[in-house]
This record gives sequence, structure tokens and C-alpha cells, in this order.
Amino acid sequence: MSMINMYQAKTNLSQLVSRALAGEEIVLAKSGTPLVMIVPYAKQAKARTPGKYKGKIKIPKDFDTDLPDVEALFSQKIDL
Repeated sequence: MSMINMYQAKTNLSQLVSRALAGEEIVLAKSGTPLVMIVPYAKQAKARTPGKYKGKIKIPKDFDTDLPDVEALFSQKIDL
């Protein structure tokens, strides 16, 4: 963790941001007292909306019926 004076931070902000993006912890201080930490921005995940596609997706009645040709493919023995 690096503690940087506010004056130094003002003159080297872009370098400090690059270092923070690389994973380094950067703390900005004033008169030796830590004030803030520079960290990479974490994008917030959008909240899910249940039922968003209700009525838009149709599942056919024969969706889970057996398909003999597909079952035959999975039941074949393969010699390696």
C-alpha cells in the first residue's frame, strides 16, 4: 500500500490511476493523515426483473418427448 501526499497526487493523478488499475492500493493523505483510497471502479450489476419474458417464450407441448435418433447417438458404444 502506498501513501501519497495530496500535492503529489494532483501532479501525478494519471500515473496513480494506472497503478491502482494494476492492483496497487493507493491511499491519499493530507499532512500524513490517510483520507481516501484510489480503487478501480466496479460496474454494478443490474437488478433482475422476474417475469421479464413472460408471454414472449413458447415451449411446445412435445418439448420433452423422446427422440429415438438422438437417444441412439447417446447409447452407442465408442471404441477408443
